[in-house]
Amino acid sequence: QVQLVESGGGLVQPGGSLSLSCAASQLIFSIYTMGWYRQGPGKQRELVAIITSAGSTDYADAVKGRFTISRDNAKKTMYLQMNSLQPEDTAVYYCNADSGRRMVPPTTYWGQGTQVTVSS
Repeated sequence: QVQLVESGGGLVQPGGSLSLSCAASQLIFSIYTMGWYRQGPGKQRELVAIITSAGSTDYADAVKGRFTISRDNAKKTMYLQMNSLQPEDTAVYYCNADSGRRMVPPTTYWGQGTQVTVSS
């Protein structure tokens, strides 16, 4: 079965950095738009960043200039480099893969999530 596995979460002080990874298996990784989502305490799940199969990226306003999304199709892995972390970034971060119209019907997958806690 398709699996998306996140890693790299943890506890960091305000102003610090973390790097998250999402490894995919049993997936034609190169054709999928990949994305990071997060859900903080008492909040709705929200989009953090996306990267298309062609490498185009987009970011939520709250993380622009601080986070960088990337992908390595040969390794079937997506990354999120997070700098200048603040307490408001505390959340469970989820990996997402979406086929768009390259699959019929369109197909989407989610990872189990990894906890990021920003606290002094």
